[in-house]
Amino acid sequence: KKKKKKRIQHIMPAFHSEFNKVCKVYRDEHQQDKYRTIGGIPLLPFPAKNSKGPAPRPETGDEPDIIEETIRFFKANVFFSNFEIKQSPDRLLVYLTLFCHQCILRIAKATSQDGAQREMYQLGVENFTLPTDANFVMKGFFKQVTEKSDQDALRSYLMQARQELSARLVEIACKDGKPSKWWTCFSKRRFLGKALEGPGSR
Repeated sequence: KKKKKKRIQHIMPAFHSEFNKVCKVYRDEHQQDKYRTIGGIPLLPFPAKNSKGPAPRPETGDEPDIIEETIRFFKANVFFSNFEIKQSPDRLLVYLTLFCHQCILRIAKATSQDGAQREMYQLGVENFTLPTDANFVMKGFFKQVTEKSDQDALRSYLMQARQELSARLVEIACKDGKPSKWWTCFSKRRFLGKALEGPGSR
């Protein structure tokens, strides 16, 4: 009898933020966080190409860009059933990945790039639940924040990050003047089974 060959499964790890290395090295050397952290979420710098707000700017040109990372890793990370937090930057990546999915849900409703841009503008000015709130869909990843000053600072930072991400994404997710099916098909693919709106939001 022929022996059946065992099928070896290669489990590919999820993509994590490159800021993890930056933060770990800094903490090991200085015994403190490199960036202000609220509710376990570091307020990371990013190039503000399409937004205004309190987000710190990169000190050098070779720093990671959490907005770019979120978009670049999105299509891969939404296929994983779990996500391990390696360092605090991963918490921001988790939140922005959820928001990226929400953007795609809205873009999928549009029939043109102009329509998608209007959807992104509307989403950018909407009120939203902080990931540190008790009723957030994935609250287990974050620490609850009770100080109003911290809540306001986090909200201002995340609002700018949301506006920056949505503005960049719409340029990437639209081709030939309309939303690309290679992006809108991900509207049904929820990150870790959760979403900020629609199925998985409760």
